[in-house]
Amino acid sequence: MSKTLDLVTIGRSSVDLYGAQIGGRLEDMGSFDKYIGGSPTNIACGTARLGLKSAVITGVGDEHMGRFIREQLEREGVNTDGVKTDPDRLTALVLLGIRDEEQFPLIFYREQCADMGLTVADIDPAFIRSARAVVATGTHLSHPQVEEATIKALEIARDAGMQTALDIDYRPNLWGVAGHGDGESRFVESEAVTAKLQSSLHLFDLIVGTEEEFHIAGGSTDTIEALRALRAVSKATLVCKRGADGAVAFTGDVPDSLDDGQAGPGFPIEVFNVLGAGDGFMSGLLKGWLDGEDWPTALKYANACGAFAVSRHGCTPAYPSWEELQFFFERGIKRADLRNDAELEQMHWATNRHGDWSSVKTFAFDHRLQLEEMDGYTLEKGGAFKELCLDAALKVQDGQPGYGILCDNRIGRSALHRATGTGLWIGRPTELPGSRPIEFEPELGEDMGRLREWARENVVKLLVFCHPNDDDKTAKMQVARVKRLFTAARRNGLEFLLEIIPSKVAPVDDDTSATLIQSFYDAGVYPDWWKLEPFKTEAAWANAVAAIERNDPRTRGIVVLGLDAPEAELAASFALAAKQPLVKGFAVGRTIFGDAARAWLKGDMADDAAVSQMAERYTALCNIWDNARAEARLNAG
Repeated sequence: MSKTLDLVTIGRSSVDLYGAQIGGRLEDMGSFDKYIGGSPTNIACGTARLGLKSAVITGVGDEHMGRFIREQLEREGVNTDGVKTDPDRLTALVLLGIRDEEQFPLIFYREQCADMGLTVADIDPAFIRSARAVVATGTHLSHPQVEEATIKALEIARDAGMQTALDIDYRPNLWGVAGHGDGESRFVESEAVTAKLQSSLHLFDLIVGTEEEFHIAGGSTDTIEALRALRAVSKATLVCKRGADGAVAFTGDVPDSLDDGQAGPGFPIEVFNVLGAGDGFMSGLLKGWLDGEDWPTALKYANACGAFAVSRHGCTPAYPSWEELQFFFERGIKRADLRNDAELEQMHWATNRHGDWSSVKTFAFDHRLQLEEMDGYTLEKGGAFKELCLDAALKVQDGQPGYGILCDNRIGRSALHRATGTGLWIGRPTELPGSRPIEFEPELGEDMGRLREWARENVVKLLVFCHPNDDDKTAKMQVARVKRLFTAARRNGLEFLLEIIPSKVAPVDDDTSATLIQSFYDAGVYPDWWKLEPFKTEAAWANAVAAIERNDPRTRGIVVLGLDAPEAELAASFALAAKQPLVKGFAVGRTIFGDAARAWLKGDMADDAAVSQMAERYTALCNIWDNARAEARLNAG
């Protein structure tokens, strides 16, 4: 049977609510960041980021948090065919905090949770056999029903000659040997837990745990003695995690000292958050193991992934991409607090963004001043018209990928919020229309603090009227304000689009935009997106693209703006822009909505007619762009 997956994990899934305040008690947390969690869920995501084809067998509730887990897994590239939606149980929830380097309080909300509703009937033999390996975690050996399901998956894998692995992942609270307030506890002795674990250890080729986890599995608080107890019942490779001392692997007899095991290099970094570090470690280890690397190399991957995890906030969000990991190996550690390494964090951000936006055909109706100046405008009518713009965009999109909108929150608030979840790319402006130097919309707050209220789908869009000939004071002021907004966007997990229009300031040549682009990179601004004027020469495009790729080869790309040009002029500019692969599409507004807005605001056009006209013009531009791109690719061979 052909293998479509590298591994299937099985067990816990949860929504993790991480306290955002560092150093405080969990009792005093004022806000939380929301991530997916649960050891096998984290491992599935961590291995997917490293390039493995992973899946998870788990259960989620038929509610908002269950859908969040499923959707986030899909965004991470994890196969969700094994995710059961349980109509009778709620998704598991975990509250976590970072008190200091030693204390990481957490509370598990898992009473009758959805992942504990898995049964043997939920284990599809064909799905299991489509993978190269099955990875189990200890919690799902703690209850007869989920244990039976887990054992079934492992036995199918063994019968099919697949590889199997166990992350002991001992949580005394989840085995019922510690109270609800002891979620942080990592070790409580229990003969019953030891016996239960030892009854299944023969099913594994790889067993991974901390020294404390081997203590519970081996029934001894002497690590060597515990490892030898496991060796007596299992031929698996035993990988023992030793914290700051790295990890060691034992493929045969257990020696007298842990130092005599096979080891990989460790990484001296600052410990910020240990929660989820073991799952990061396991992800790197599985990557090396399934790729057939030797144990020192696999442990190098594991130690590095664990180092990333302990250096950042959250579990899955902290794990590196494969490209990021290779960059880290090649460049080395520049500072021990990895989360404050700007170069490394830029790599982390750029290589872990979600969504395929290789094409972005955008209907821009974020205009404010232009609409306000039209006859018949009122705020209420302006908002209603932008709802019609969204209707037109959705009519053209029709559930297909690669379409977007630009919409503001001042006039178009209802349309902006309704667009969330539709699959549209959504850009949202931040500048006061026409301002130079830049002034921001009051909705951002003086400290940009209100960005935390934005939907995560919104892309922060900023238009700057700037030119290389600007006086020094104006240039520095504008760059500083761009940097401030860019930094705030990153802090809030929002992508950033920078639009520059030099032609409205002074005459331009083939180097103008490229010079401006370089000035923003020099200031430490790395836009996810650029929105550029339609250049008139191939040289201008080549210079701008070269400036971007030289500084940030992982940028999302460029969209070309319309500047209210007629359709024929746009077609010519599209033909030139489409020759550049970095240009992903367009963002055009008044060419689409201008006539409809003027007529509708005066009462000369009905809603349906306005939507139809805008949809027709938007479709026409999409076709022009698609044809221009196809011709450019054809000519490029």
